[in-house]
Amino acid sequence: MIGIIDYGLGNIKAFSNIYKSFDIPYMVISEKSELEKVNKLILPGVGAFDDAMKKFKNSGLKNKVESMVFDSKVPVLGICVGLQMLGNSSDEGVEEGLKWIDAEIKLFDSTKIDFSTKLPHMGWNSINILEKNNPLFSNINTGDRFYFLHSYYFDCNKQDNILAECSYGSTFTCAANYNNIYGVQFHPEKSHFNGEKLLYNFSKI
Repeated sequence: MIGIIDYGLGNIKAFSNIYKSFDIPYMVISEKSELEKVNKLILPGVGAFDDAMKKFKNSGLKNKVESMVFDSKVPVLGICVGLQMLGNSSDEGVEEGLKWIDAEIKLFDSTKIDFSTKLPHMGWNSINILEKNNPLFSNINTGDRFYFLHSYYFDCNKQDNILAECSYGSTFTCAANYNNIYGVQFHPEKSHFNGEKLLYNFSKI
């Protein structure tokens, strides 16, 4: 059973619709007691880093989720700001991140971006998969396109944690992994067929 964490931010309905279409069991998690029923977790996120961190901390879910991830090794997938929350800190705010993956969240250097509208990085972009055998990217290829919407990027301190990269002015991490912890910067729930494949893959990890 996949638990989609509802702490006040994220495209909950879109994830629910995709898993419903696959006939994969899921539930939306808003109460700590509901976490007992699931064995995989999705941490979505939209908006600002500090707001997301405060909402997650105030939701009453954080400590139990953390125990599931580290003590029970439950797979978790952070998406967009949900990925950024997995890092140590962000240029966007002052809140501490979850520190589940050793990374800093940095603002794109707009001087390196050629487009007239420099930020946010918005729309479809292709990815370069570095860890092609990782189950998250089963039946997904380098060059496949996903939908992005962000001005800050996930800067891994350890190369081994980078699953895939993308380019926007410079190369940045668009998918990361540490043990049972996964994260993607793009929005699979808005990425049509490729995003659906990735969410399906996560359900099988």
